[in-house]
Amino acid sequence: MNLFLWIQLNPDALTADHLMLAVIGYTVVFLALLLLYVFFRQLPKLLAFNLRRKLRKEGEPEKAATAGSAIPGEVNAAIATAIFLYLNELHDHETAVLTITKAAKSYSPWNSKIYNVTHFRRF
Repeated sequence: MNLFLWIQLNPDALTADHLMLAVIGYTVVFLALLLLYVFFRQLPKLLAFNLRRKLRKEGEPEKAATAGSAIPGEVNAAIATAIFLYLNELHDHETAVLTITKAAKSYSPWNSKIYNVTHFRRF
């Protein structure tokens, strides 16, 4: 049996309403993504501006001049590598061997209800 047998594409069934709904839907999604991109692109600049203004107000102009400067990518990579290596050393290296042994006692209160369910009287 063909898995795609139930899918029947009928281009005549598409109307102007369907196409308009698709165009509006895609437009809304892409505009939302564009607005999110612009927002997150400008957010660090806005935070740095507020930090500089706050430091100038407190009377620390030398700190305000360097506030909000970006950390170079090499420094970020070195920090991330150090954290990764540190966290990997915290874990024990264990073998992935799983041993299952059958218990000698087959009856327990946990499996007693199954006997009442599976044993029916035949009429």
